[in-house]
Amino acid sequence: MKILVTGGAGFIGSAVVRHIIENTQDSVINVDKLTYAGNLESLASVDANTRYTFEKVDICDRIELDRVFATHKPDAIMHLAAESHVDRSITGPSDFIQTNIVGTYTLLEAARHYWIQMDSAAKSRFRFHHISTDEVYGDLLHSDEVLPDVTLPLFTESTPYAPSSPYSASKASSDHLVRAWLRTYGFPTIVTNCSNNYGPYHFPEKLIPLVILNALEGKPLPIYGKGDQIRDWLYVEDHARALYKVVTEGQIGETYNIGGHNEKQNLEVVQTICTILDALVPKASSYAEQITYVTDRPGHDRRYAIDASKMSRELNWQPQETFETGLRKTVEWYLANQEWCQHVQDGTYQRERLGI
Repeated sequence: MKILVTGGAGFIGSAVVRHIIENTQDSVINVDKLTYAGNLESLASVDANTRYTFEKVDICDRIELDRVFATHKPDAIMHLAAESHVDRSITGPSDFIQTNIVGTYTLLEAARHYWIQMDSAAKSRFRFHHISTDEVYGDLLHSDEVLPDVTLPLFTESTPYAPSSPYSASKASSDHLVRAWLRTYGFPTIVTNCSNNYGPYHFPEKLIPLVILNALEGKPLPIYGKGDQIRDWLYVEDHARALYKVVTEGQIGETYNIGGHNEKQNLEVVQTICTILDALVPKASSYAEQITYVTDRPGHDRRYAIDASKMSRELNWQPQETFETGLRKTVEWYLANQEWCQHVQDGTYQRERLGI
């Protein structure tokens, strides 16, 4: 297959590109605008491969998208390009509306017009795989008190949408567009919704890389509110395997939830990072002494948790990493790749608080 990956220089996108090039015989066309979080250094290991091609293109640019489709003639699309940081969406929602909604619409229309002109065999094989988030489902836990004998709910593929932030609302909108293009035009789409990703090459505005880098520099480790917000953590390479399974084996019109089976409170995540650093880079006192509690994020969802049983049952996928093994690999990667961390920030972001 020849797979067009949008956002392939980003965190999850680069993991997908590396997985495809290193583990399959498929080719990849990486379409990325290279915004602040996109970094081609994340693809150094595949850059010279003849099955990999990069196109610096904004998904909102229809003319350029038409050129890319005409030039490369992909067999499938994996759409990951998105603005994705909740705090940034609070500070400046317009970029999220433009990229996540207008960009998805523009890509859908360019892809649909390309698909219409295919011969019947190629048309039947074509897939548009839209990669989304569990945040579109909203908040699973509103109360501060949870009874010990109460079984907490999980997000399933049929959970109603109830987004809380400009980011999640923009992703929910893009999901709806993708499904509407299937129903209205018969365009062959698949949607996946994933839990919180972590792992190598993650831009340091997100919790885990931010905490690792701040800890090493002796800076405060900010905890929003009480730190009791719960997330299901998914190692990014496990996610990349899952996404490839979906685009190659998933059924048109289906939604697949992808999770790591690792529910953790934010405070526990930070404390675990500190424990790992205490062992790998010991200093006079524990890194946990740098933990600082700060004002919570506006509209902060308390709990997300994915039921990924459909992925297991229908596509035979399971995460390979536990939270403990994945987090240790992540910390070790950041310790060994300080140069990448410096380059990706490049003076545009100094890990300051956003979204206040």
